[in-house]
Amino acid sequence: MSPKVSVVIADDHPLFLTGVRQAIESVPALEVVAEASDGAKALSEIESRRPDLAVLDIRMPHLSGLQVLREMHQRNLSTDVIFLTMYDDEETFNEAMDLGVMGYVSKESAVIDVVAAIETVVRGRHFISPSLMDLMVARRANPAPSNRNVLLNNLSPAERKILKLIAESKTSKDIAETLFISQRTVENHRAHISTKLDIHGSYSLLKFALENKSRL
Repeated sequence: MSPKVSVVIADDHPLFLTGVRQAIESVPALEVVAEASDGAKALSEIESRRPDLAVLDIRMPHLSGLQVLREMHQRNLSTDVIFLTMYDDEETFNEAMDLGVMGYVSKESAVIDVVAAIETVVRGRHFISPSLMDLMVARRANPAPSNRNVLLNNLSPAERKILKLIAESKTSKDIAETLFISQRTVENHRAHISTKLDIHGSYSLLKFALENKSRL
């Protein structure tokens, strides 16, 4: 007999969480091994239980779903992640995809979609709720430029210096202290850099900085 697919679920709305759990546990091959009501607890459960999958609300107290996924990368946790969302925000979707999320499920249809999402992700494929497919269409219609190294030439010396510090995994606070400028100025520079490079989301900027560290 094949082992059950282990799942951790997290959402800060108890009734919704119960509905998702019941939908998952209606399938004999799936097992919810832990649930959490905030991102910090979810991360703790994922780290301790090492489930096959984590089904996370993208907006939770303490740590958002995106923050949990970033921390999972930092801690080398290989659990696949499916996000639950109430929103069709393109920037958040792109950041989630850049972070490597495997499923993106609308909370409006979660009880119906979550099992299909899990079964799809277990097979190594991405799942997106039909109601959110416009986000994927938009992403494919406007792919990230492949020649961003050329766009580096558009950055000012100050912006290049900040991008280099980002590549060293420095926080905005660290960069501000290093360059003797305010943290708000650093954030403004980061926004301008992202605009010039056509990058969306702080993690995407870090990823780009790391990939292009030798060019900075």
